[in-house]
Amino acid sequence: MPTTGKKVSTSIGRVQIYVAWTVVDRVDKENPGLFVTLSAPILNIMAKIYVASSWRNKYYPEVVEALRKAGHQVYDFRNPPHGGVGFHWTDVDENAPNWSFEQYAEGLSHPLAERQFSADLKALEGADTCVLVLPCGRSAHTEAGWMAVQGKRVIVYMPEMVEPELMYKLFDGVVSNLGDLKQCLGSIFTSKL
Repeated sequence: MPTTGKKVSTSIGRVQIYVAWTVVDRVDKENPGLFVTLSAPILNIMAKIYVASSWRNKYYPEVVEALRKAGHQVYDFRNPPHGGVGFHWTDVDENAPNWSFEQYAEGLSHPLAERQFSADLKALEGADTCVLVLPCGRSAHTEAGWMAVQGKRVIVYMPEMVEPELMYKLFDGVVSNLGDLKQCLGSIFTSKL
């Protein structure tokens, strides 16, 4: 009697893979035991994604939601694991936008800045993919660059045309819609297996 609907999870490199299979009880006097047959192999490649963007980016929530619905693990800097609603320099000092360099340098050591930096760095280290959601600024581009240097995948998501950037050729893909983003994620993973 076959048993269906089972799942196994394994990792190949930084890619999480889920495969469904059918187990059939083999009745064979010469070779008793069980054997496994793939039932129209269901390969669902999951990613641990760091979405790098800006607080002001209106597309960010939609990207996080779409990637989670597709089954990926997604780090959301706006809702970090330690609670709260993410980091703002004005949480450190209401006058932060008007700081001098010395005040900024001191602010980098503030406990709130340290906590968010640690959370973001841990998420960057644990992710296998970065989705850079444009338009965005210095922090997001620094995060994407860090991921690329670590040999991790970076995809640029450009839902509206911004100034062209030649150096995005360093990354694994540039896409303009969520369908292409999901397809690009899948094709990058399967080509690396």
